[in-house]
Amino acid sequence: MVLADMVTRLQQPLFTLLDTPVSWVEVLGFGSGALCVWLVARRHIANWPIGIANNLFFILLFAGAGLYADAALQVVYVALAVYGWWAWVAGASGHLAISRTDARTWRILAAATVAATGLLTVLLDRATDSTVPFWDALTTALSLAATYGQCRKKVESWYLWMAADVVYIPLYAYKGLYLTSLLYAGFLLLCAVGLRAWLAEAGAARKEALA
Repeated sequence: MVLADMVTRLQQPLFTLLDTPVSWVEVLGFGSGALCVWLVARRHIANWPIGIANNLFFILLFAGAGLYADAALQVVYVALAVYGWWAWVAGASGHLAISRTDARTWRILAAATVAATGLLTVLLDRATDSTVPFWDALTTALSLAATYGQCRKKVESWYLWMAADVVYIPLYAYKGLYLTSLLYAGFLLLCAVGLRAWLAEAGAARKEALA
């Protein structure tokens, strides 16, 4: 009962943006999400626990907005965050280096993303009242591929995040989640910063290896 009351309070409007109520949970999702991406760009391991908190807030937000695949995706994110957290900690002793994605992995990720998009679109269209089944499915598939790359510190994970963000920004605005749409516009900029930082580190490591 206490948990249910807490969830209800988090979903209460805090202020209005463009004539649309903005809830506590959207504001908390905004703050934790921005901090998480900034920490990823800084290669700080605290991005994982902050990211898990962000996932929990977004489960409530997206389920309430009818973005069911995005809500379910947050649960997967939690599991992947635990794995990523472990991989970064375990890799600290052996230094999990930033690296590029090989062609074989790209082919597997591309095939998996297309298949996941198709299957999720059909599922959302037939089993839910989603008004945006394809776009919900596409962003979910892209985000999963990006998260896998992030866990393995692959430079190309940033390109996948940027592709997802380009779709997320208008999608969330269409669903009336204007603050979250703004957050993902910020994510897009932070992705560019993160990509530049990771490319620089990968280049420096490559030069050091050749020296």
